[in-house]
Amino acid sequence: MKTKILLLAGMCLGLAACESMDLVPRSQGNTESWYTTETELRLASNDFYILGYWQEPLSSSEQWSDNTTYRQTNRNPGSGGTILDGTMNGQQYEVYTLWQQSFKLIARANTMLENIHKAKGSVSQEVYDRYAGEAYFCRACKYAELIFFYGDVPYQEETITISEALQRGRKPKAEVIPLVYADFDKAIAGLPESYGQGENIHATKGAALAMKARFALYMGDYEIAAQAAKACMDLKLYSLEPDYAKLFKQSTKLNDEKVFVIPRSIENSVILDSWIVKNGLPRNAGGYGSYNPSWDLFASYLCTDGLPIDESQLFDPRNPFKNRDPRCAMTIVEFNTEHCGFEYDPSPAAKTVMNYTTGKMQSNQDTRIVNQYSSYTGLLWKKGIDASWTVDQKVEQDYIIIRYADVLLIYAEAMIELNRIDDSVLKAINMVRARAYGVNVTATGSYPAVTTTDQTELRRALRIERRMEFAMENQRLQDLMRWKLAGKALNGYNYIMLINPTELLNNVVNKNLWFWGMTPQIDEDGLADFSALFNAGYCSQGAKRIFPEREYLWPLPTHDVELCPNLLPNNPGY
Repeated sequence: MKTKILLLAGMCLGLAACESMDLVPRSQGNTESWYTTETELRLASNDFYILGYWQEPLSSSEQWSDNTTYRQTNRNPGSGGTILDGTMNGQQYEVYTLWQQSFKLIARANTMLENIHKAKGSVSQEVYDRYAGEAYFCRACKYAELIFFYGDVPYQEETITISEALQRGRKPKAEVIPLVYADFDKAIAGLPESYGQGENIHATKGAALAMKARFALYMGDYEIAAQAAKACMDLKLYSLEPDYAKLFKQSTKLNDEKVFVIPRSIENSVILDSWIVKNGLPRNAGGYGSYNPSWDLFASYLCTDGLPIDESQLFDPRNPFKNRDPRCAMTIVEFNTEHCGFEYDPSPAAKTVMNYTTGKMQSNQDTRIVNQYSSYTGLLWKKGIDASWTVDQKVEQDYIIIRYADVLLIYAEAMIELNRIDDSVLKAINMVRARAYGVNVTATGSYPAVTTTDQTELRRALRIERRMEFAMENQRLQDLMRWKLAGKALNGYNYIMLINPTELLNNVVNKNLWFWGMTPQIDEDGLADFSALFNAGYCSQGAKRIFPEREYLWPLPTHDVELCPNLLPNNPGY
């Protein structure tokens, strides 16, 4: 039998599946004898949903945005910090891992599509279409990611030999985009709207529509994005979870807002990365509390009158959680509230806090005057993090790839960019905002409903809404890149509390200036400016973020460029 391989040698690395990530054990088979029965198709399709294909490395992209800080630096221990220090290159983990994982899944999808004909006659047309649809869906999703980050990419619809692969190079992005849409359309046609209870992991018609809409939005094809999002909405299978905070807890599994997820399972040893767990938990609860929300994100949440903090009369820099959009305190731990069994108070004046488990005061490890490595911003993540994280520090939260709130905001954004602003657009945005306030979209007196129909104003409102809604969901970097705001938002400093805790106590806390000495200014893009606070001596500058213009496209993996330099020229600037 002629040996089949992936497109490039670099794509072959790590071809063996990570068994620890498999949610369903698979029998062994090969392409000569496999794909002939429904059972074999099901077992083969299970292989499409290995967590690594979907989360690596984009599950870390929030760290590469202005929403987070890691201690006083931008550094991600896995990458050396090169995403935001201007030194991105083709040998970087994120660069070659996204490339490899994407092409590995594409190869598996192609193998299915190349062999599924063997099942004809032994399975129904419905079953045949369903499994072909899953393969088309996965191939489309992976090429969507490759195009967004790399631009022109090698394109394959079948398994090929290395000699054949060397005759191909990067296919122009403009030629690949229609092929991706075609794959999504085949998936939409073949996939069912839902499965039985035991198969909720697999892609559905709604997932294909939603992911097509996201891809079209990223490509600036707003007509296609609006149509696909509307078709997903019209299925009437999805709805917003009334409790925003509940949606992200590990105890929340099946949910009508989750359009496409990859579930984790402690039973099957598929759990949240321990680095994320340790860095997300407060130090009082046994974590590091080192991966933190940024001041930039904290400042972006609107006040309850719908205005930014520098325009609202409701904002108090001494009590910055008061009168803010409810998602602020559901995403970032509010000061002097219970979190993971302990009172959270980052003030250097708070040397002790309440341990709610024992009912006694204890040393406060989450203030820098007690522990120098506690949060440098004074902020901790709350979204999805609760006391259940402290149980053996094993967490099985679903990895949410797309949810219904995103479908609504994709539809709204596409219609805004088309300048076809009507009540459906306002309703889509307001449904998301009203849910945050725990009220029905029609109760406009109980939340700051968006009412403007001006395209520029509505575009700004939509972008702020996305930031408040999707913080910590690894969408911020992609949003900044496609809005062409990454160069503005990601060149500058992280601002943090005064590094010396005694200075922080004397210059801020004891002068009754805690938390911020003054209100930061918010610009026309919803970005905060902390330079006045820094110049007044109320805060410090952390690491400098650097996002060169070239990083709107990532470099190709060095190994593959060196393998065939004439056919795989790198992106400009690398």
